[in-house]
Amino acid sequence: MPNASDAPHLPRSAPIDAYGNGGFAFAGMSHRGSLLCLPDAVWAWDVTRPEQIDKYSLARVFDAANSIDTLIVGTGNAVWLPPPELRNALRNVRVVLDTMQTGPAIRTYNIMIGERRRVAAALIAVP
Repeated sequence: MPNASDAPHLPRSAPIDAYGNGGFAFAGMSHRGSLLCLPDAVWAWDVTRPEQIDKYSLARVFDAANSIDTLIVGTGNAVWLPPPELRNALRNVRVVLDTMQTGPAIRTYNIMIGERRRVAAALIAVP
């Protein structure tokens, strides 16, 4: 039997309708915790602090890099500068990294998917 973490919450991309209270609303569903939004699915993401963001927590992004031009990272309420090795690893697979707080990240992500851009988002839930 597949592990629950092997199943996406949604087998397609979707705009984020709302956020806060530790979660997100999208596609008529709600989710508590952080999200990883890829072009082909929305996944639960077990990151709660920017310091946890690395090649391993973003493995699904690296696996899907050929369908992503930009990765938007929503860092919760914190401001975070990604380590150069993470930025370089993403650059090596031709993915541009853009980090900002979760609110602006959601607005940017929603605009970019509305424009049918090749975008992914890693969004840390905010209280």
